[in-house]
Amino acid sequence: MMRDRLDRDKIEELIRQAQESYRNAYAPYSQYPVGAAILFASQRIFCGCNVENASYGLTICAERNAIFQGIATGERLLRAVAIAVPTPDPAYPCGACRQVMREFAQDCPVFLVSGDGRRIETNLDALLPHAFGPEFKQGQGE
Repeated sequence: MMRDRLDRDKIEELIRQAQESYRNAYAPYSQYPVGAAILFASQRIFCGCNVENASYGLTICAERNAIFQGIATGERLLRAVAIAVPTPDPAYPCGACRQVMREFAQDCPVFLVSGDGRRIETNLDALLPHAFGPEFKQGQGE
């Protein structure tokens, strides 16, 4: 887990923005809205929601939506992630989102929040142990 502790107010803001983001989700097929907020090293927060498509493979998860928005503005280092859903149980990120997170952080706190406010605090390393990352170059890591 990252040694650099996050300010409690910053964590609350991150969670609040993730909760607001799921209200913008476009989820007519799954009926499962998800919101994400990503804190980058610059202290900027980018938000995203899941956007589904009739051609399911074109759907994008909230986490990747938020990360890609930050990357498009020049961000490169994740500091924390919050994922919120309106359901009774918090949602864990899918494998693809975990791998995208890993591209931009070796480890970072991840906050999972349910509709009634229940929280699970974990980290990227726990969600994706022994991850393959950008530091592995061809011929290395074998």
